[in-house]
Amino acid sequence: MDEPIPNCHVVAMSYPGRGHINPMLNLCQLLLNCRPDVVVSFIVTQEWLGFLSGWTPPSNFSFHTIPNVIPSEIGRAKDFHGFYEAALTKMEAPVEELLDRLELPKPSVIIYDTYLCWVVGMGNRRNIPVASFYTMSATVFSIFHHFDLLLLNHHFDSHMNFSEEEKKQLVSYIPGVPPMRIADLPTPIYGKGREVLPRALEAVALIAKAQYLLFTSVYELEAQVVDYLKQKLPLKIYSLGLAIPHPNIENSSPGKMEYMKWLDAQPLGSVLYISQGSFLSVSDAQLDEIIAGVRASCVRFLWVSRGEADRIQENGNNNGIVVPWCDQLKVLCHRSVGGFWSHCGWNSTKEGAYAGLPMLTFPIFWDQVSNSRLIVDEWKIGLRVKKDDESLVTAEEIARLVTRLMDAESDEAKVKKFGKSVRMEGRLWSIF
Repeated sequence: MDEPIPNCHVVAMSYPGRGHINPMLNLCQLLLNCRPDVVVSFIVTQEWLGFLSGWTPPSNFSFHTIPNVIPSEIGRAKDFHGFYEAALTKMEAPVEELLDRLELPKPSVIIYDTYLCWVVGMGNRRNIPVASFYTMSATVFSIFHHFDLLLLNHHFDSHMNFSEEEKKQLVSYIPGVPPMRIADLPTPIYGKGREVLPRALEAVALIAKAQYLLFTSVYELEAQVVDYLKQKLPLKIYSLGLAIPHPNIENSSPGKMEYMKWLDAQPLGSVLYISQGSFLSVSDAQLDEIIAGVRASCVRFLWVSRGEADRIQENGNNNGIVVPWCDQLKVLCHRSVGGFWSHCGWNSTKEGAYAGLPMLTFPIFWDQVSNSRLIVDEWKIGLRVKKDDESLVTAEEIARLVTRLMDAESDEAKVKKFGKSVRMEGRLWSIF
Protein backbone atom coordinates (compact mmCIF):
# COMPACT_ATOMS: atom_id res chain seq x y z
CA MET A 1 0.00 0.00 0.00
CA ASP A 2 2.97 2.32 0.50
CA GLU A 3 4.18 1.85 -3.07
CA PRO A 4 2.74 3.81 -6.03
CA ILE A 5 0.04 1.91 -7.92
CA PRO A 6 0.85 1.80 -11.66
CA ASN A 7 -1.77 2.99 -14.10
CA CYS A 8 -4.29 0.44 -15.27
CA HIS A 9 -3.70 -0.08 -19.01
CA VAL A 10 -6.85 -1.01 -20.96
CA VAL A 11 -6.60 -2.15 -24.59
CA ALA A 12 -9.87 -1.76 -26.54
CA MET A 13 -10.33 -3.84 -29.69
CA SER A 14 -13.52 -3.15 -31.63
CA TYR A 15 -15.11 -4.78 -34.65
CA PRO A 16 -14.69 -2.35 -37.60
CA GLY A 17 -18.27 -1.10 -37.87
CA ARG A 18 -19.96 2.05 -36.60
CA GLY A 19 -22.47 0.16 -34.49
CA HIS A 20 -19.55 -1.54 -32.70
CA ILE A 21 -16.93 1.21 -32.55
CA ASN A 22 -19.31 3.84 -31.16
CA PRO A 23 -20.34 1.88 -28.04
CA MET A 24 -16.72 0.83 -27.43
CA LEU A 25 -15.65 4.49 -27.59
CA ASN A 26 -18.50 5.47 -25.29
CA LEU A 27 -17.51 2.76 -22.82
CA CYS A 28 -13.92 4.03 -22.80
CA GLN A 29 -15.11 7.59 -22.23
CA LEU A 30 -17.28 6.50 -19.32
CA LEU A 31 -14.37 4.54 -17.90
CA LEU A 32 -12.07 7.55 -18.10
CA ASN A 33 -14.71 9.76 -16.50
CA CYS A 34 -14.86 7.38 -13.53
CA ARG A 35 -11.17 6.47 -13.38
CA PRO A 36 -8.91 9.22 -14.74
CA ASP A 37 -5.85 7.17 -13.71
CA VAL A 38 -6.63 4.56 -16.39
CA VAL A 39 -4.71 4.53 -19.67
CA VAL A 40 -6.66 3.40 -22.76
CA SER A 41 -5.13 2.14 -26.01
CA PHE A 42 -7.87 1.97 -28.68
CA ILE A 43 -7.04 -0.15 -31.75
CA VAL A 44 -8.67 0.72 -35.08
CA THR A 45 -7.94 0.27 -38.76
CA GLN A 46 -6.34 3.19 -40.58
CA GLU A 47 -9.60 3.77 -42.45
CA TRP A 48 -11.57 4.08 -39.22
CA LEU A 49 -9.06 6.43 -37.66
CA GLY A 50 -9.90 8.84 -40.49
CA PHE A 51 -13.60 8.60 -39.64
CA LEU A 52 -12.85 9.41 -35.99
CA SER A 53 -10.52 12.35 -36.61
CA GLY A 54 -13.04 14.93 -35.39
CA TRP A 55 -12.74 13.84 -31.75
CA THR A 56 -9.90 15.11 -29.56
CA PRO A 57 -9.14 12.41 -26.98
CA PRO A 58 -7.78 13.11 -23.48
CA SER A 59 -4.08 12.64 -22.78
CA ASN A 60 -4.54 9.17 -21.28
CA PHE A 61 -6.40 7.89 -24.37
CA SER A 62 -4.60 7.04 -27.61
CA PHE A 63 -5.57 5.54 -30.95
CA HIS A 64 -3.35 2.83 -32.43
CA THR A 65 -3.83 1.70 -36.01
CA ILE A 66 -3.48 -1.50 -37.95
CA PRO A 67 -3.50 -1.62 -41.77
CA ASN A 68 -6.76 -1.81 -43.68
CA VAL A 69 -6.52 -5.57 -43.91
CA ILE A 70 -10.09 -5.95 -45.16
CA PRO A 71 -10.07 -5.61 -48.99
CA SER A 72 -11.66 -2.38 -50.19
CA GLU A 73 -13.87 -4.28 -52.63
CA ILE A 74 -15.59 -5.96 -49.67
CA GLY A 75 -18.20 -3.54 -48.43
CA ARG A 76 -19.93 -4.38 -45.16
CA ALA A 77 -23.38 -3.74 -46.60
CA LYS A 78 -22.67 -5.35 -50.00
CA ASP A 79 -20.94 -8.48 -48.70
CA PHE A 80 -21.51 -8.81 -44.97
CA HIS A 81 -20.32 -12.41 -44.91
CA GLY A 82 -17.07 -11.59 -46.74
CA PHE A 83 -16.45 -8.56 -44.52
CA TYR A 84 -16.99 -10.57 -41.34
CA GLU A 85 -14.73 -13.40 -42.54
CA ALA A 86 -11.98 -10.89 -43.34
CA ALA A 87 -12.27 -9.37 -39.86
CA LEU A 88 -11.92 -12.84 -38.34
CA THR A 89 -8.99 -14.00 -40.45
CA LYS A 90 -6.92 -10.94 -41.36
CA MET A 91 -6.90 -8.69 -38.27
CA GLU A 92 -5.30 -10.96 -35.68
CA ALA A 93 -1.70 -10.90 -36.96
CA PRO A 94 -1.33 -7.08 -37.19
CA VAL A 95 -3.00 -6.65 -33.79
CA GLU A 96 -0.58 -9.15 -32.27
CA GLU A 97 2.35 -7.22 -33.72
CA LEU A 98 0.92 -3.95 -32.42
CA LEU A 99 0.59 -5.33 -28.89
CA ASP A 100 4.33 -6.07 -28.95
CA ARG A 101 5.01 -2.39 -29.70
CA LEU A 102 2.74 -0.83 -27.07
CA GLU A 103 4.44 1.17 -24.37
CA LEU A 104 4.56 -0.17 -20.83
CA PRO A 105 2.84 -0.94 -18.56
CA LYS A 106 1.68 -4.29 -19.89
CA PRO A 107 -2.07 -4.29 -20.67
CA SER A 108 -4.14 -5.04 -17.59
CA VAL A 109 -7.12 -6.18 -19.68
CA ILE A 110 -8.20 -6.37 -23.31
CA ILE A 111 -11.80 -5.32 -23.91
CA TYR A 112 -12.76 -6.89 -27.21
CA ASP A 113 -15.86 -6.98 -29.36
CA THR A 114 -17.43 -10.40 -28.84
CA TYR A 115 -17.50 -11.17 -32.56
CA LEU A 116 -13.70 -10.83 -32.84
CA CYS A 117 -13.41 -14.18 -31.11
CA TRP A 118 -9.67 -14.63 -31.90
CA VAL A 119 -8.87 -12.05 -29.20
CA VAL A 120 -9.71 -14.62 -26.50
CA GLY A 121 -6.88 -16.93 -27.55
CA MET A 122 -4.48 -14.03 -28.02
CA GLY A 123 -5.14 -12.72 -24.52
CA ASN A 124 -4.87 -16.14 -22.93
CA ARG A 125 -1.53 -16.80 -24.70
CA ARG A 126 -0.18 -13.53 -23.32
CA ASN A 127 -1.66 -14.06 -19.86
CA ILE A 128 -3.77 -10.92 -20.22
CA PRO A 129 -7.36 -11.02 -18.93
CA VAL A 130 -9.96 -10.45 -21.64
CA ALA A 131 -13.40 -8.85 -21.32
CA SER A 132 -15.93 -9.70 -24.00
CA PHE A 133 -17.93 -6.59 -24.93
CA TYR A 134 -21.31 -7.56 -26.37
CA THR A 135 -22.82 -4.70 -28.36
CA MET A 136 -26.27 -6.27 -28.64
CA SER A 137 -28.82 -6.97 -25.92
CA ALA A 138 -28.43 -9.62 -23.25
CA THR A 139 -31.67 -11.09 -24.61
CA VAL A 140 -30.10 -11.66 -28.04
CA PHE A 141 -26.97 -13.09 -26.42
CA SER A 142 -29.06 -15.62 -24.52
CA ILE A 143 -30.89 -16.65 -27.70
CA PHE A 144 -27.60 -17.47 -29.43
CA HIS A 145 -26.19 -19.06 -26.28
CA HIS A 146 -29.20 -21.41 -26.12
CA PHE A 147 -29.25 -22.30 -29.80
CA ASP A 148 -29.17 -25.97 -28.78
CA LEU A 149 -32.65 -25.51 -27.30
CA LEU A 150 -33.86 -24.11 -30.62
CA LEU A 151 -32.45 -27.15 -32.38
CA LEU A 152 -34.10 -29.47 -29.90
CA ASN A 153 -37.52 -27.85 -29.96
CA HIS A 154 -37.84 -26.59 -33.53
CA HIS A 155 -35.33 -28.70 -35.47
CA PHE A 156 -33.44 -25.74 -36.85
CA ASP A 157 -30.65 -26.43 -39.30
CA SER A 158 -28.64 -24.40 -41.77
CA HIS A 159 -31.07 -25.20 -44.62
CA MET A 160 -34.34 -24.75 -42.77
CA ASN A 161 -36.91 -22.47 -44.36
CA PHE A 162 -40.01 -21.49 -42.44
CA SER A 163 -43.40 -20.66 -43.82
CA GLU A 164 -45.06 -17.47 -42.65
CA GLU A 165 -47.36 -19.57 -40.50
CA GLU A 166 -44.44 -21.42 -38.91
CA LYS A 167 -42.73 -18.12 -38.12
CA LYS A 168 -45.64 -17.36 -35.80
CA GLN A 169 -44.74 -20.30 -33.56
CA LEU A 170 -43.88 -19.21 -30.03
CA VAL A 171 -40.44 -19.76 -28.52
CA SER A 172 -40.99 -19.74 -24.76
CA TYR A 173 -38.22 -21.93 -23.36
CA ILE A 174 -35.07 -19.76 -23.49
CA PRO A 175 -34.06 -18.98 -19.87
CA GLY A 176 -34.71 -15.38 -18.89
CA VAL A 177 -36.02 -14.42 -22.34
CA PRO A 178 -39.69 -13.43 -22.69
CA PRO A 179 -41.72 -15.60 -25.11
CA MET A 180 -41.33 -14.51 -28.71
CA ARG A 181 -42.20 -15.80 -32.16
CA ILE A 182 -39.67 -17.39 -34.48
CA ALA A 183 -40.11 -14.27 -36.62
CA ASP A 184 -38.80 -12.19 -33.68
CA LEU A 185 -35.54 -14.14 -33.32
CA PRO A 186 -32.30 -12.69 -34.79
CA THR A 187 -32.45 -13.17 -38.56
CA PRO A 188 -29.33 -15.41 -38.95
CA ILE A 189 -31.25 -18.14 -37.10
CA TYR A 190 -33.98 -18.47 -39.73
CA GLY A 191 -33.26 -16.20 -42.70
CA LYS A 192 -31.16 -13.21 -43.70
CA GLY A 193 -27.52 -13.59 -42.63
CA ARG A 194 -27.76 -17.35 -42.08
CA GLU A 195 -24.33 -17.86 -43.66
CA VAL A 196 -22.65 -16.22 -40.64
CA LEU A 197 -24.62 -18.13 -38.02
CA PRO A 198 -21.81 -20.66 -37.34
CA ARG A 199 -19.38 -17.80 -36.68
CA ALA A 200 -21.83 -16.03 -34.38
CA LEU A 201 -22.38 -19.23 -32.40
CA GLU A 202 -18.62 -19.76 -32.18
CA ALA A 203 -18.08 -16.25 -30.82
CA VAL A 204 -20.72 -16.74 -28.13
CA ALA A 205 -19.34 -20.15 -27.16
CA LEU A 206 -15.78 -18.81 -26.79
CA ILE A 207 -16.92 -16.31 -24.17
CA ALA A 208 -16.60 -19.14 -21.62
CA LYS A 209 -12.81 -18.80 -22.05
CA ALA A 210 -12.85 -15.06 -21.30
CA GLN A 211 -12.69 -13.59 -17.81
CA TYR A 212 -15.48 -11.01 -18.12
CA LEU A 213 -18.65 -10.44 -20.13
CA LEU A 214 -19.89 -6.85 -20.49
CA PHE A 215 -23.41 -5.93 -21.59
CA THR A 216 -24.40 -2.44 -22.77
CA SER A 217 -27.78 -2.52 -21.12
CA VAL A 218 -29.49 -1.32 -17.98
CA TYR A 219 -29.81 -4.27 -15.60
CA GLU A 220 -33.47 -3.54 -14.78
CA LEU A 221 -34.40 -3.86 -18.47
CA GLU A 222 -33.08 -7.41 -18.74
CA ALA A 223 -32.74 -8.51 -15.14
CA GLN A 224 -34.04 -12.06 -15.60
CA VAL A 225 -31.74 -12.96 -18.46
CA VAL A 226 -28.68 -11.34 -16.85
CA ASP A 227 -29.31 -13.12 -13.55
CA TYR A 228 -29.61 -16.47 -15.30
CA LEU A 229 -26.41 -15.96 -17.30
CA LYS A 230 -24.54 -15.00 -14.12
CA GLN A 231 -25.55 -18.32 -12.60
CA LYS A 232 -24.69 -20.40 -15.67
CA LEU A 233 -21.52 -18.91 -17.19
CA PRO A 234 -18.10 -19.36 -15.52
CA LEU A 235 -17.02 -15.71 -15.67
CA LYS A 236 -17.88 -12.33 -14.19
CA ILE A 237 -20.79 -10.59 -15.92
CA TYR A 238 -21.58 -6.89 -15.71
CA SER A 239 -24.46 -4.86 -17.10
CA LEU A 240 -22.73 -1.53 -17.66
CA GLY A 241 -25.62 0.71 -18.60
CA LEU A 242 -26.29 2.25 -21.97
CA ALA A 243 -22.78 3.03 -23.26
CA ILE A 244 -24.18 6.04 -25.10
CA PRO A 245 -22.59 9.51 -25.02
CA HIS A 246 -25.26 11.06 -22.79
CA PRO A 247 -22.88 12.93 -20.43
CA ASN A 248 -21.80 15.03 -23.41
CA ILE A 249 -25.16 15.80 -25.02
CA GLU A 250 -24.87 19.54 -24.52
CA ASN A 251 -21.33 19.76 -25.87
CA SER A 252 -21.22 16.93 -28.40
CA SER A 253 -21.13 19.13 -31.51
CA PRO A 254 -19.06 22.29 -31.93
CA GLY A 255 -21.00 25.36 -32.90
CA LYS A 256 -24.63 25.37 -34.01
CA MET A 257 -25.32 23.00 -36.89
CA GLU A 258 -27.90 24.08 -39.46
CA TYR A 259 -30.18 21.15 -38.64
CA MET A 260 -30.14 22.17 -34.97
CA LYS A 261 -31.14 25.70 -35.94
CA TRP A 262 -33.99 24.21 -37.97
CA LEU A 263 -35.10 22.10 -34.99
CA ASP A 264 -35.01 25.17 -32.74
CA ALA A 265 -37.61 26.80 -34.99
CA GLN A 266 -40.10 23.89 -34.87
CA PRO A 267 -43.00 23.48 -32.41
CA LEU A 268 -42.62 21.29 -29.35
CA GLY A 269 -42.72 17.56 -30.15
CA SER A 270 -43.69 18.14 -33.78
CA VAL A 271 -40.75 16.52 -35.63
CA LEU A 272 -40.34 12.85 -36.57
CA TYR A 273 -36.68 11.84 -36.66
CA ILE A 274 -36.10 9.17 -39.33
CA SER A 275 -32.98 7.01 -39.53
CA GLN A 276 -32.53 3.56 -41.05
CA GLY A 277 -29.00 3.18 -39.71
CA SER A 278 -25.55 3.23 -41.30
CA PHE A 279 -25.47 -0.33 -42.61
CA LEU A 280 -28.33 -1.76 -44.71
CA SER A 281 -31.16 -0.03 -46.51
CA VAL A 282 -34.72 -0.92 -47.49
CA SER A 283 -35.57 -1.80 -51.07
CA ASP A 284 -36.15 0.97 -53.60
CA ALA A 285 -39.84 0.07 -53.78
CA GLN A 286 -40.22 0.21 -50.00
CA LEU A 287 -38.34 3.50 -49.81
CA ASP A 288 -40.79 4.99 -52.31
CA GLU A 289 -43.69 3.91 -50.08
CA ILE A 290 -42.01 5.36 -46.96
CA ILE A 291 -41.38 8.67 -48.73
CA ALA A 292 -44.97 8.85 -49.95
CA GLY A 293 -46.36 7.86 -46.55
CA VAL A 294 -44.38 10.47 -44.64
CA ARG A 295 -45.43 13.07 -47.18
CA ALA A 296 -49.09 12.08 -46.87
CA SER A 297 -48.94 12.33 -43.07
CA CYS A 298 -47.94 16.02 -43.35
CA VAL A 299 -45.69 15.52 -40.30
CA ARG A 300 -42.49 17.54 -39.97
CA PHE A 301 -39.39 15.36 -40.28
CA LEU A 302 -35.63 15.34 -39.96
CA TRP A 303 -34.39 12.47 -42.13
CA VAL A 304 -30.86 11.05 -42.10
CA SER A 305 -30.11 9.56 -45.50
CA ARG A 306 -26.89 8.40 -47.11
CA GLY A 307 -27.71 9.46 -50.65
CA GLU A 308 -31.42 9.76 -51.34
CA ALA A 309 -31.89 13.41 -50.32
CA ASP A 310 -33.20 14.51 -53.74
CA ARG A 311 -35.45 11.47 -53.96
CA ILE A 312 -36.92 12.13 -50.52
CA GLN A 313 -37.60 15.81 -51.08
CA GLU A 314 -38.91 15.63 -54.64
CA ASN A 315 -42.62 15.71 -55.48
CA GLY A 316 -43.32 18.38 -52.92
CA ASN A 317 -42.09 16.47 -49.88
CA ASN A 318 -40.83 19.69 -48.33
CA ASN A 319 -42.17 19.44 -44.80
CA GLY A 320 -38.76 18.68 -43.36
CA ILE A 321 -35.04 18.46 -44.02
CA VAL A 322 -32.68 15.66 -45.11
CA VAL A 323 -29.11 15.45 -43.82
CA PRO A 324 -26.31 12.95 -44.52
CA TRP A 325 -25.35 12.77 -40.85
CA CYS A 326 -26.34 14.27 -37.53
CA ASP A 327 -25.51 14.04 -33.84
CA GLN A 328 -28.29 11.52 -33.26
CA LEU A 329 -28.56 11.58 -29.48
CA LYS A 330 -28.55 15.36 -29.40
CA VAL A 331 -31.33 15.40 -32.01
CA LEU A 332 -33.38 12.78 -30.17
CA CYS A 333 -33.20 14.83 -26.97
CA HIS A 334 -34.24 18.07 -28.69
CA ARG A 335 -37.56 19.49 -27.46
CA SER A 336 -39.07 19.66 -30.97
CA VAL A 337 -38.55 15.95 -31.71
CA GLY A 338 -41.61 13.90 -30.83
CA GLY A 339 -40.97 10.51 -32.43
CA PHE A 340 -38.26 8.22 -33.81
CA TRP A 341 -38.48 6.03 -36.94
CA SER A 342 -35.72 3.48 -36.36
CA HIS A 343 -34.14 0.34 -37.83
CA CYS A 344 -33.85 -0.81 -34.19
CA GLY A 345 -30.11 -1.32 -33.96
CA TRP A 346 -29.27 -1.76 -30.28
CA ASN A 347 -27.47 1.60 -30.05
CA SER A 348 -30.40 3.46 -31.62
CA THR A 349 -32.85 1.52 -29.47
CA LYS A 350 -31.06 2.62 -26.30
CA GLU A 351 -30.74 6.23 -27.45
CA GLY A 352 -34.42 6.43 -28.36
CA ALA A 353 -35.43 5.03 -24.99
CA TYR A 354 -33.03 7.36 -23.18
CA ALA A 355 -34.59 10.33 -24.97
CA GLY A 356 -38.07 9.14 -23.91
CA LEU A 357 -39.38 8.97 -27.47
CA PRO A 358 -42.09 6.72 -28.93
CA MET A 359 -40.74 4.73 -31.88
CA LEU A 360 -41.80 3.41 -35.25
CA THR A 361 -39.84 0.21 -35.80
CA PHE A 362 -38.61 -0.98 -39.20
CA PRO A 363 -35.98 -3.67 -38.51
CA ILE A 364 -33.95 -5.12 -41.37
CA PHE A 365 -31.28 -7.51 -40.11
CA TRP A 366 -29.68 -9.50 -37.30
CA ASP A 367 -30.79 -8.42 -33.80
CA GLN A 368 -32.97 -5.56 -35.04
CA VAL A 369 -36.12 -7.70 -35.23
CA SER A 370 -35.65 -8.85 -31.62
CA ASN A 371 -35.12 -5.26 -30.49
CA SER A 372 -38.29 -4.24 -32.32
CA ARG A 373 -40.20 -6.83 -30.31
CA LEU A 374 -38.77 -5.47 -27.04
CA ILE A 375 -39.77 -1.93 -28.03
CA VAL A 376 -43.31 -2.78 -29.14
CA ASP A 377 -44.38 -5.76 -27.01
CA GLU A 378 -42.27 -5.66 -23.84
CA TRP A 379 -41.57 -1.99 -23.18
CA LYS A 380 -44.69 -0.85 -25.10
CA ILE A 381 -43.12 2.35 -26.38
CA GLY A 382 -43.61 1.95 -30.10
CA LEU A 383 -45.48 0.70 -33.14
CA ARG A 384 -44.26 -1.93 -35.60
CA VAL A 385 -44.17 -0.81 -39.24
CA LYS A 386 -42.39 -3.66 -41.04
CA LYS A 387 -44.31 -6.83 -41.87
CA ASP A 388 -43.05 -10.32 -41.10
CA ASP A 389 -43.57 -11.58 -44.65
CA GLU A 390 -41.29 -8.96 -46.25
CA SER A 391 -44.18 -7.59 -48.30
CA LEU A 392 -44.38 -3.88 -48.97
CA VAL A 393 -45.83 -1.63 -46.30
CA THR A 394 -47.97 0.77 -48.26
CA ALA A 395 -47.83 4.53 -48.11
CA GLU A 396 -51.37 4.59 -46.72
CA GLU A 397 -50.44 2.34 -43.79
CA ILE A 398 -47.24 4.31 -43.14
CA ALA A 399 -49.14 7.62 -43.12
CA ARG A 400 -51.63 6.15 -40.63
CA LEU A 401 -48.88 4.92 -38.28
CA VAL A 402 -46.89 8.15 -38.49
CA THR A 403 -49.99 10.22 -37.74
CA ARG A 404 -50.89 7.97 -34.81
CA LEU A 405 -47.40 8.08 -33.30
CA MET A 406 -47.09 11.84 -33.62
CA ASP A 407 -50.56 12.52 -32.21
CA ALA A 408 -49.91 14.14 -28.85
CA GLU A 409 -53.02 12.46 -27.41
CA SER A 410 -52.17 8.90 -28.47
CA ASP A 411 -51.06 6.27 -25.95
CA GLU A 412 -47.67 5.93 -27.64
CA ALA A 413 -46.99 9.65 -27.45
CA LYS A 414 -47.64 9.62 -23.69
CA VAL A 415 -44.96 7.07 -22.84
CA LYS A 416 -42.87 9.62 -20.95
CA LYS A 417 -45.65 10.04 -18.39
CA PHE A 418 -45.86 6.35 -17.52
CA GLY A 419 -42.24 5.21 -17.70
CA LYS A 420 -40.31 3.90 -14.74
CA SER A 421 -36.85 5.16 -13.93
CA VAL A 422 -33.68 3.39 -12.87
CA ARG A 423 -30.53 4.79 -11.38
CA MET A 424 -27.39 4.33 -13.42
CA GLU A 425 -24.00 5.97 -13.56
CA GLY A 426 -24.92 8.56 -10.96
CA ARG A 427 -28.08 9.86 -12.61
CA LEU A 428 -31.70 8.94 -13.16
CA TRP A 429 -32.42 7.50 -16.57
CA SER A 430 -36.03 7.35 -17.72
CA ILE A 431 -36.56 4.01 -19.45
CA PHE A 432 -39.68 5.20 -21.20
